[in-house]
Amino acid sequence: MSNSNNVSARERIASLLDDSSFVEVGSYVQARSTDFNVSAADNPADGVVTGYGVIDGKLVYVYSQDASVFGGAIGEMHAKKIANIYNMALKMGAPVIGLIDCAGLRLQEATDALYGFGSIFKKQAYASGVIPQITGIFGNCGGGCSIIPAMSDFTFMTKDAKLFVNSPNAIKGNSEEKCDTASASYQAEQAGSVDGVFDTEAEVLGQIRQLVSILPSNNEEDALDENCQDDLNREIAGMEGYVSDPRSALISLSDGNFFLESKKDYATGVLTAFIKLNGATVGCIANASDEMTICPNCTDKASEFIKFCDSFNIPILTLVNVKNFKATECAEKRMSKAAGRLIFNYVNATVPKVTVYTGEVFGTAGLAFASKTTGADIVYAWPDAKFSTMKAEDAVSIICADELNKAKDKKAAKDELVKEFVDKQSSSLAAAKRGYIDDIITPSATRKRVIAAFEMLYTKREERPLKKHGTV
Repeated sequence: MSNSNNVSARERIASLLDDSSFVEVGSYVQARSTDFNVSAADNPADGVVTGYGVIDGKLVYVYSQDASVFGGAIGEMHAKKIANIYNMALKMGAPVIGLIDCAGLRLQEATDALYGFGSIFKKQAYASGVIPQITGIFGNCGGGCSIIPAMSDFTFMTKDAKLFVNSPNAIKGNSEEKCDTASASYQAEQAGSVDGVFDTEAEVLGQIRQLVSILPSNNEEDALDENCQDDLNREIAGMEGYVSDPRSALISLSDGNFFLESKKDYATGVLTAFIKLNGATVGCIANASDEMTICPNCTDKASEFIKFCDSFNIPILTLVNVKNFKATECAEKRMSKAAGRLIFNYVNATVPKVTVYTGEVFGTAGLAFASKTTGADIVYAWPDAKFSTMKAEDAVSIICADELNKAKDKKAAKDELVKEFVDKQSSSLAAAKRGYIDDIITPSATRKRVIAAFEMLYTKREERPLKKHGTV
């Protein structure tokens, strides 16, 4: 059963869209099958309300499942209605929003329902990278229906909703009481399948409205609001204090402090979010771990975000402060592959890419996050940023071991060698002299310098070697 039968499918649509803007499509469609006592009276609109409307004046297509009709289960005609909405959205270049409250596959229709799922998945695959796809989950989303949010760009859930392929009790050795793998918290924090969990349906719908308002409608448009009210040259006092707090740094940088984070509860060592700079939507990636380490889930999270931004012409800003990859047996199983995928996606993205080194930038982990050699168009560094294969103290201990052993005052000798190493190899100035940094900027001037860089890169055009697609 649905977790939210008190809210109808049409009420959700009315709350999501601008007032009186919804136009329903396919309201008379009903199930063709009458087997197992299914009658027309039992399935008005075949359990899904479909149509189009506007959000802040922007055209969107929407479908909302009706849990009062067979629990919102998907049958043949139900699936055809959703596929038809995708056809219309692709023709018009407008986002598709799915409001899920579904018991899964309609058993009375068996294989017709199963192949109906396939028709939805096919349309989602065609739409991927062409129009934004956003899913809100308000009740159950189980079995084959769980693939729909997996193939969407963004997914939001109410805290009591359920998302699962197999129910917790169907997993050998598990139970819902032991580990509720279907819960919104599990899917957001452990699986990374959900971008945000909210207490109420109104909050989910509000988040969807806000997201739609800042995204382009399709892959041929830009996300740009020409009515920016914030000062483009605004200095940010105390910005240097945000080296270990990239969330506050990005909020401070953004027009009017606008900030919309995705997958906040998952792989928290990396932050992914949208901000506004001079009215343009910018995708941001920042290292957010106190230990300044990166795990495979972090790189996967960043990789997916890069692919979305690149698909929809959204510039990418990266704030880098990282020491190394996480050193655990679990992380080691996937780390190199995940890091390779991250680097591939940064290099492969053709949108404008600006990187700011705010703290420590060590080893391959630092290189992976949009360095000059892995795809960044413009790279800035704050004056106190440090660059190396490892910490200066550790490097000196290795490369100057003989000299340190012979020194009478080992501490003084090491301090002197560390200073020399930093000056010659590890400082912002040393990296800038080698061309790895375009400029050293004061933290307070970061906003105006980043905006200026993106303005310069606005007409960027970059081709890649001709190929069908990469294999990483």
